[in-house]
Amino acid sequence: MSDSLPLQAPGGFAPLGAVGIDDGTGHLATVSRASPLPVTTVAGSTSDPLEGAITATGLAGPFHPSSLDPVYCTLAGEFTGTVRVMRSLDGGETLHPLTAGGLRWAEFAGPACEPVWIESEQGASLWLDCTLSSGTLEYRLSQ
Repeated sequence: MSDSLPLQAPGGFAPLGAVGIDDGTGHLATVSRASPLPVTTVAGSTSDPLEGAITATGLAGPFHPSSLDPVYCTLAGEFTGTVRVMRSLDGGETLHPLTAGGLRWAEFAGPACEPVWIESEQGASLWLDCTLSSGTLEYRLSQ
């Protein structure tokens, strides 16, 4: 820090704190313009939303998510049934339910709008497995 800071009363002192990182040799390097925090720039989503309406049991998909952006599931309409977000690594041949801690995740029985997944594997796709007994489901997967 080359610029001096004026002290103000009443204390006559100022506690100093600094952020540092490993300099690559196991020593502390203070964060500065010459030694900035290491960060990774992540581009915005490039995926096209999956949206539509369905009136009977069936699959909707695929949705190809961009890496590291939250995927939002929006469900609307007057419908009776369940909707599960599923994941595939083989273009929809095999569908796997999303789970968290071994329990099913992203399964809905009514309107919803929430983040359901963050994908990090290239080639993965998401699908909606809809089991409807009546009504019309309007759906959207997006980032």
